[in-house]
Amino acid sequence: MIKSMTGFGRCEHLHSNKKFTVEIKAVNHRYFDVNIKMPKKFSPFESAIRNELKAYVQRGKIDLYVTYEDYAEQAVSLHFNEELAAEYLKYFRQMSEHFSVKDDITATGLGRCPEVFSMEEQDVDEEELWASLLPALQGACEQLSASREKEGESLKADILDKLARMDENVTLIEERYPRIVAEYRAKLEDKVKELLADTQIEEQRIASEVVIYADKICTDEETVRLRSHIHTMQGELLKGGAVGRKLDFIAQEMNREANTILSKANDLATSNIAIDLKTDIEKVREQIQNIE
Repeated sequence: MIKSMTGFGRCEHLHSNKKFTVEIKAVNHRYFDVNIKMPKKFSPFESAIRNELKAYVQRGKIDLYVTYEDYAEQAVSLHFNEELAAEYLKYFRQMSEHFSVKDDITATGLGRCPEVFSMEEQDVDEEELWASLLPALQGACEQLSASREKEGESLKADILDKLARMDENVTLIEERYPRIVAEYRAKLEDKVKELLADTQIEEQRIASEVVIYADKICTDEETVRLRSHIHTMQGELLKGGAVGRKLDFIAQEMNREANTILSKANDLATSNIAIDLKTDIEKVREQIQNIE
């Protein structure tokens, strides 16, 4: 199975009046790069989240978001700091005596002083919290994987179509080569006849010139290697897996062979075919950048 590096996954999990939501967004990247945003209470699970994600993703830039809602009535408790309240009260009375002002402090007023009352979350059982988060994380990962596989199959189909067309163009170049040599020989003979009039044409000299020309424009080695690269890429795509980097390397080699063919081409038809090859190779390279 071929996977794209672009995808999205989202999953919610409800447990004991608590809702855990995980969203994952992925785009192409050379390496495995993960950015996690989550509430502070989930910080101890960062390493475990990364390890879980690696089971689904080998390469790509991943943004993972965890949100948490607790609907339980006892999720938080009110804490009264009696010692601090006593400190406030002591200083208020000192101020009253020192500045000769009325001491009108009330319980309500005292309660408004900073940190006298504070909201505190109840202690969390980390094992229970992780057990509740994990289903949401796995669900989001599975959705992400499914979306990447779907797009990956579309990429594979498109690349295989281009590779088949490239294979046909390589055949056209191979078939065109003997005709180019024959046309060159015919032109050479006509030119010699025109220059020498009735003088006998030296066949050996003609043959020698044709051999030199044929060797100069010969692209047998390039077409053999290019076809081999095409078939190798087809095989890797059909085999599946994380083959993006390997395909990118093969595409670079294909482009090198196409450049050589174009530089040797001394024929308009061959040049046009070589240009089509380079165009398709470039399109394939662009598509490969999105494959894991």
